[in-house]
Amino acid sequence: DIERVRIDKWLWAARFFKTRSMASQAVNGGKVHLNGNRVKPARTVVVGDMVLITRGHVEFHVKVQGLSEKRGPAVQARELYEETADSIAKREDERNMRRALNLSHNPPSTKPNKRDRRKIKSFIRKTQG
Repeated sequence: DIERVRIDKWLWAARFFKTRSMASQAVNGGKVHLNGNRVKPARTVVVGDMVLITRGHVEFHVKVQGLSEKRGPAVQARELYEETADSIAKREDERNMRRALNLSHNPPSTKPNKRDRRKIKSFIRKTQG
């Protein structure tokens, strides 16, 4: 029966961030937008607000469906928001793109030995100097 909750508490309760301080830092860093506007951690959220959350390369566009000041189980946290269909599709496309790019990466079969490391260091020194 809560009408308003601080956005940093809501992000923590909805399990977008592991700690409330991480949620607060993200809000201060401009990684969270409420209804298209950059906000401060003390800004209140009400049911029906649209929130844009950026975590690394991933963006979530969610609509607030419920409010909670306490962090509960993941099932309960998922009931606090509804992610838009466009957001889900965009995240899936980006994930597939990253996977495709990683397929072409061939890591070395072994670690460099002492002689190889010395050659690498001398090469780096020559290119920097």
